[in-house]
Amino acid sequence: MRRLKPFLLSLAGIIADQLTKAWVVATIPEGSVGYSFLGGFLRIVHVRNDAVAFSLGSSFEVPVKIVLFILLPIVLVSFLGYLVCSRKQAEGFTTFQRWLMAGIIGGGVGNLVDRVLRSLRVVDWISVRMYGLFGMEYFPTWNLADAAVTCCVIIFALSLLFPRRKASSGQ
Repeated sequence: MRRLKPFLLSLAGIIADQLTKAWVVATIPEGSVGYSFLGGFLRIVHVRNDAVAFSLGSSFEVPVKIVLFILLPIVLVSFLGYLVCSRKQAEGFTTFQRWLMAGIIGGGVGNLVDRVLRSLRVVDWISVRMYGLFGMEYFPTWNLADAAVTCCVIIFALSLLFPRRKASSGQ
């Protein structure tokens, strides 16, 4: 059971992601800004992304999208799930890293649900102003699933690059 606990984070991420997307779909017409805060720095919008990050792959044909945006992510999420709960693999990762993998799973599944139930289109709703930085007025719109995957991947990579040192035994 201890090895399955990180999946609570996955479940919480999926639920939070889907509830926020359902709220956006129900309250903000697609393609419009619903709310604006801090002088337009943060906007709650309703857009649909039929590709992956930064709209990469939007011109792909539907069969290619199904393979790359549904089947491949299912394989990757399944593999991460195996790593999280496998006795054999548990020794290779810290508990913290297993929780991070569970966060990645939650975000991945959150967007997979959209792709399967919303005609290959993911609901994105968080828009942050960039004020022309990198030539962008607004950063590409994202959602909680995207945030979970991005944050957990970055922290996981840092945990691999800078492993925690064990306390010395006083010698």
